[in-house]
Amino acid sequence: MTPTAWISLTTDYGLGDGFVAACHGVIARLAPAVRVIDVTHLVAPADVRRGAAVLAQTVPFLPYGVHVGVVDPGVGTARRGVALVTPGGLLVGPDNGLLLPAAAALGGVTEAVELANPDWLAPQVSPTFHGRDVFAPVAARLALGATAVEAGPAVDPTTLVRLPEPVLRREADGFAAEVLTVDHFGNVQLAAGAGLLDALPGEPRVAGRPAVRGRTFGDAPHGALVLYVDSAGLVAVAVNRGRAVDLLGVTPGDLVRVTGTGG
Repeated sequence: MTPTAWISLTTDYGLGDGFVAACHGVIARLAPAVRVIDVTHLVAPADVRRGAAVLAQTVPFLPYGVHVGVVDPGVGTARRGVALVTPGGLLVGPDNGLLLPAAAALGGVTEAVELANPDWLAPQVSPTFHGRDVFAPVAARLALGATAVEAGPAVDPTTLVRLPEPVLRREADGFAAEVLTVDHFGNVQLAAGAGLLDALPGEPRVAGRPAVRGRTFGDAPHGALVLYVDSAGLVAVAVNRGRAVDLLGVTPGDLVRVTGTGG
């Protein structure tokens, strides 16, 4: 495999401890010329769906490389550690559904392996810190040009763990969609494609509240709801100079009804 100059890291480790630095250090010792992009380390603890969404919506804009995802509430259990090969890059992390949306965004899984080669791991693997002792050293070796098959036995891609599909229900006057993520600004991303917004009749309402159908935040008056297509191509709700998540009182996993008044 051709060496790559890049590794990305997406975790729920936070920034108050040394966990991220330890992963950087392992990579630097094994592959000092490889550059590391920190996507985020502020995924809410154990929020696999949020981590999966962030990873999937980010990797298409990163250079070809090895993308490490660690949101891993099952660390140290029987869940597998895996490496996935795709046309657009490699993914390394737990087999808990975290990686597959990103794999789809990079062209789909063409090869999968379980991380079982002890020579690729730390001499002593902590049962609670696989990011440092399993995923970081594997990523470094892959970035140096080693092939995924060297990391361990092949895995049938159809056996990889998948997250449940988010709820999306079409209705006569609109749709009901699950909240996928809430970003730093309080914008609420829904599991609905842009076409559903285009097909919405009349003036929109979000959870019974009037909203403006806009292209960007400033298309709504100050403090008003705006319904728009976000940078990931999904329907989202914002408040101009405010926080839609607070106004709507929702969390990821909740259902939000979006209706039109003119249908």
